[in-house]
Amino acid sequence: MKITRFMGATCVMALATTAFAQDAELLVFDYSGFEMPEYHQGYIEKHGASPTFTFFGDEDEAFQKLRSGFRADVSHVCAPSVTRWTESGILEPWDTARITAYDDLNASLTGEEIGAGQTYFIPTDFGSTAIAYNPDEVSAADVASLQVFTNPAYAGRMTLPDNVDDAFALAYLATGVTNWQEVTDEQFEAAANWLRAVHPNLRTYWTDPAELAQLLSSGEILVSWAWNETYPTMVEEDRPIAFQRQATEGSSLWLCGYVKLAEGQGSVDKAYDYLNAFLAESSVLPLLEAGYGSANAAALNALVTEEDLVASGLEDIDVPILAQLPTSNDDRERMAETFELIKAGF
Repeated sequence: MKITRFMGATCVMALATTAFAQDAELLVFDYSGFEMPEYHQGYIEKHGASPTFTFFGDEDEAFQKLRSGFRADVSHVCAPSVTRWTESGILEPWDTARITAYDDLNASLTGEEIGAGQTYFIPTDFGSTAIAYNPDEVSAADVASLQVFTNPAYAGRMTLPDNVDDAFALAYLATGVTNWQEVTDEQFEAAANWLRAVHPNLRTYWTDPAELAQLLSSGEILVSWAWNETYPTMVEEDRPIAFQRQATEGSSLWLCGYVKLAEGQGSVDKAYDYLNAFLAESSVLPLLEAGYGSANAAALNALVTEEDLVASGLEDIDVPILAQLPTSNDDRERMAETFELIKAGF
């Protein structure tokens, strides 16, 4: 697989770089893997070293650590968590005039501003979630609609991610909702009931892409709601896989980005330098190699061919897209609580 080879070839270099050449004036709180120097080469060129990185396992862990007094300057976070983080008071807004590529960001990813016109979240990387399936055993006609997950012909041979945002993105699309920032109680209940109807058809809820690839490769699973990185992984391994992003009801985009943390101890100027480096043209291809699209739409379109985007599962599509933009904290909590009940059979 191209992505795996790229990550493997650079992993040691990345660890060495961050171990021995760290800029103490900027502390980035992030998922492991995003410290790769190729993602922020402009920062290194300007300051002679990468920022200092410290890592979290998931966003709930990161949130609790920050609420407990841990201090960092910027943090990676995915969009559905942003409202919770903002309302807690641990963030301060970005000055968008200092973000070089701000006007070039993909408008589908920026969504509505949070916090009385202030911008707390800048999208930087995104991916798609759609139907991954075995084309040797599943017809293209059967995956032309998201209702394939209710098809009894595939009962026990399907899976969804053990991720509330991805699961509800699917359910909202399947029940006709393409913007989850303004859902009614009736729309929420329709989506929840759709997931309840699907639950008995599932063999499992997958937890990471490696597990999903194994389930699909073994033939145990024929149809999955999947992140785009699984598709090129299995193509490279010459395993049967197809990726359907153009189901009638649409597909989803997940997105993550950076927030500026209140009470950071480092350089504010360097926080902007880091964000600008991550969104620069020089970061586009390294991100794509790892399975991520850059939120800098102008740079992405200039540097990446449509063929490359198709191969990565990130091409432009002509069906509805539900972007997993920030939701209200109440809506997010309601989704999370309901999803746990559904997985338990209620």
